Order: sequence, then structure tokens, then C-alpha cells
Amino acid sequence: MARVKFLCDADRCIECNACVTACKNEHEVPWGINRRRVVTINDGKPGERSVSMACMHCTDAPCAAACPVSCFYTTADGVVLHSKDLCIGCGYCFYACPFGAPQYPKVGNFGSRGKMDKCTYCAGGPEADSTPAEYAKYGANRLAEGKLPICAEMCSTKSLLAGDGAIIAEIYKERVTTRGYGSGAWGWKIAYQEGIAV
Repeated sequence: MARVKFLCDADRCIECNACVTACKNEHEVPWGINRRRVVTINDGKPGERSVSMACMHCTDAPCAAACPVSCFYTTADGVVLHSKDLCIGCGYCFYACPFGAPQYPKVGNFGSRGKMDKCTYCAGGPEADSTPAEYAKYGANRLAEGKLPICAEMCSTKSLLAGDGAIIAEIYKERVTTRGYGSGAWGWKIAYQEGIAV
């Protein structure tokens, strides 16, 4: 089976946060948790870039390696999921993840903890597909319905790509080849009329 991946094309991201809003609405994510967020690098300076970040569903996920109760698992598609029933809220996965994907819900007083939450690639969790129990814990299971993650579907500039890793790589390769940077293709150099090293 194909391994699924996310890819954010920084030359197309306009920092509209539609991906963040779509994710929160689709899954009714608790207050204080952003399964996806837009990070801006060099904000307000030449070379500014925005990148939509979430769990990258790593091949050798550090969150899974750090978890003392082995609540993380990888599906046949390569989606890294976790079981909230097994999670003890220790936070090791939070510190192990380079993308800051696992997060504590902020529903109580300072210092209170709960079960970790993270991007599920719209694949639900260990419960039976598309059941109320699965939705309550993990949100909508769009993959079971044959759909892509809502964040990628709602991206107006198609900056955020999701799906089969090989197809995503081919799309990005074609974009980079077409841009050519200097051939008149749209990009940061054309928009800001600057010689930005990419």
C-alpha cells in the first residue's frame, strides 16, 4: 500500500490559516490544541516564508520511540496514530517530536494534564471506523470515506499537498521545474522583485 505524506510548498502558502480552521472545525478539536498551525519564518523580512505544520507521520517516528506505554502505532498507509486509552499523559512524545505535533489539551487550571492529542491525517483512531466513539476521541475519519485530509482539501493555493508520497513528490518536482526561477514563472522573486536565494 502507498505511504501517505504531507508537503507544504512554501512558495504558494499565503498564511491564510484555512488549513488550521478547517482542521479545528472538522474534528471539533478541543480549545488550546492546534493539530495544524502555520509557521512564518523571517516574518516581515526579505525571504519571508510561511509553512503549514502538523504531524509529519515519520517513517521512524520519535514520538513512538519515546512513548513508555507504546500507545503510538503506524497504519499500513504510514499514518502515525495513538491510542488515547493507553496514553498516560507523560509528555515524552511532546519533547521527542521535532514538529511539536503531540499537545496537551488546555482545559483546566495551570499544570493540569490530560491525554495527548495530535494530527491523525484524518484517519481516526483505533476504534471502529466512523463510529461516535472514534469521532469523540479523534475526530472525523475521512480516509475511511476515501477522502484526503481536510486541511489539504481546503488549501486555496494548493500549497498544502496530501496523499501518496510518490505522487506528492512528482507534483512538487513538476512545480519546481516549471517555476524555473528566472523564466518568468510566478514566485517570490517575481512578486517582490528581489534576488532571494531559494
